[in-house]
Formats: sequence, C-alpha cells, structure tokens
Amino acid sequence: MEHILPFEKPLIELQAKIDELKKLTIEANIDFTEEIFKLEEKFQSLQVEIYSNLEPWNRVQIARHPQRPTTLDYIGEIFSDFIEFHGDRNYGDDEALIGGIAQLDGQAVTVIGHQRGKATKENIRRNFGMPHPEGYRKAMRLMKQAEKFQRPVICFVDTKGAYPGKAAEERGQSEAIARNLVEMAGLTVPVISIVIGEGGSGGALGISVANHIYMLENSTFSVISPEGAASILWKDASLAQQAAEAMRITAPNLKEMNIIDDIIPEVLGGAHRDQQVEAEFVAAAIRKSLAELNPLSQEQLVQQRYDKFRAIGTFSE
Repeated sequence: MEHILPFEKPLIELQAKIDELKKLTIEANIDFTEEIFKLEEKFQSLQVEIYSNLEPWNRVQIARHPQRPTTLDYIGEIFSDFIEFHGDRNYGDDEALIGGIAQLDGQAVTVIGHQRGKATKENIRRNFGMPHPEGYRKAMRLMKQAEKFQRPVICFVDTKGAYPGKAAEERGQSEAIARNLVEMAGLTVPVISIVIGEGGSGGALGISVANHIYMLENSTFSVISPEGAASILWKDASLAQQAAEAMRITAPNLKEMNIIDDIIPEVLGGAHRDQQVEAEFVAAAIRKSLAELNPLSQEQLVQQRYDKFRAIGTFSE
C-alpha cells in the first residue's frame, strides 16, 4: 500500500473521485468524459500548487518517505560494475554505511553512502541507516584506497544520525567521525557529497567534507532532528513542525546560507515518484561536478575544499 503523507490527502480524495467516475463509465455505460477531464485538470493544478508551496515540515516528511530511493537504488541506476567492499579491518562490517568501487562513463570511482531499509526487516538489518563507528572507519578505508588509486569519491548522505547506543560509544563513535572530518579535509582526490534524504548531525557530516555538496530538493540537513530540537527548546517533541521552520534545514535554506553548492531538482511529488528520472537528475549533477573537479591538481582540490568550508558562516558585530 502506498504511503500517503498528510498534506497529500486532498490529492488522494480527488483521485478517488476520478477513479469512481471512470468505474461508473465502464460499469453503468454512462459518459462522464467531460467531468473526468475537468477533475483531472483540477488534480494537475492542485498537485502543482501543493508541491510548489511546501513548508519545511512537509519536506521533512518527504525526506523520510519509506519508498524514497536509497544509496543502493542510485548506485544501480547511475553506475556500472559496482563491487561492494565490507569491513573496517578493525572490528567488523556495518550494513548501515556501504561502499565500493564502480564505473561512471568509463571512469573508476569510489561510492560510499548511508543505507536504510524500505521494510521493517531490512531496516533492522541496516540499523535504520544509523552507522556504528566501524561504518565510518570502513568509509575512511575506502576513501584512502580511492586516494591511493586516484579515484573520485562520491558520497550519498541519508541518515537520521550516527547510532547513539552504548556499543557505538564504547567502540569510539565520536573519534571515528572526528577522524573522518580531519582525513576528508586533506584528501587529494575530488570528493562529492549528495544529501538524498535526511542529513542528520555528525552522522551525516562524517561523509560530507567534500569539494561539492548537493542536496535533493526535498532533503534536509541539520545538526539535530526537528523532534530533538523541539524536545530541547520547548520540552515538547510534538512541536517538531515549529522547530523545522526555525532551524532552516531545507535545501533552499542551506543554499541561501552558502552551506551547499547546489540543489538537485526532484520529480513532482518527491524522488520516490520516479526513481529512474530522479537518478538522471543526480547523475547530471555528478557529471557536472566531476567536469569541474577532475582538471584540478591535488593541491588545488585540497585548497578548494579548505576555502569552501572557511567561507561558510557570517560574522557581524
């Protein structure tokens, strides 16, 4: 059954009326062609109106849609000859953060990304896309391998945050993320990060220190979830919608603040509406980014990344 978001209910009700008239046309042999045509026109205009005026909380809901394309979905659509690598050579393998090598237009690349599930069983297996420290150490192992063989690194960000459990803390969660930030800053190959769903806190930042950072139109990137912020600020998680507006966590907000480089458009209604078309949008952004970064020298890549992060934020007296 399709997952319906609250703000989509008017569309669902209108579609139900259209389907009912179509059914009557067949069963009762009554011509409702004109009525159906008018309702379909109304449906199209209502769809554009709703999705062109999304509130921050609406975008959060779309970013969390259970059928939203995942890292593996994009890998399957965009790259060829993907080979997944496992393990951090220290503790074990983390299925919440995957990575490997692949081909893009004949160029070898390293692809890394958070991986959540689309059903309960897979979500449990993937720990709901929340990596343990071994996930970040695996990612860094693959980045260092990419640097050795001069392969660009492409990261897909989609996590509520790094796993905050006792086991993760015991194994050095904060150290693993901090090390990634330091090491990624100095990588001598092009690094591209794309937020495809939720970009939550240090769990997202652990694979986001990049030359270019992109966000899908309905993705979010924040230091904490709206529910978490509402709990801290107002002691009431139910005020998440208000927090989402105050936090400025949407792609247009972050583009305006110069935190991301560009926004990747989504198909009407969200990336889950047409995975193949959305993958084409993402692939176009990756190709454009590589065309700009590939000609740069190792020193220029590191300097560009340094300058980019130094320029984020404003100071006023």
